[in-house]
Amino acid sequence: MNIQEYIQPELLVLIPVLYLIGIGLKKSAMADKWIPLVLGGVSVALSALWVFATCNYSGAREIAEAAFTAITQGILIAGASVYVNQLIRQSGKEE
Repeated sequence: MNIQEYIQPELLVLIPVLYLIGIGLKKSAMADKWIPLVLGGVSVALSALWVFATCNYSGAREIAEAAFTAITQGILIAGASVYVNQLIRQSGKEE
């Protein structure tokens, strides 16, 4: 599986960024159950910023497509970041 088939290459940089934000949230007073939700929101917001800054809009259809792209990319990026976190955590466990 090639991750670039699903996540736009320009947005791949958000995966380590979200990973670092997640580490910061883990060290904060925030409950662990909320961290993926917060990362998802941050990811969608950052993806939306990029999508809307780089697209040309000539109507409602293009705006709707951009919003869909931003939300979809944000969810995929947040999922990839949480997945990377789990890979790192699980690789350190001895069984």
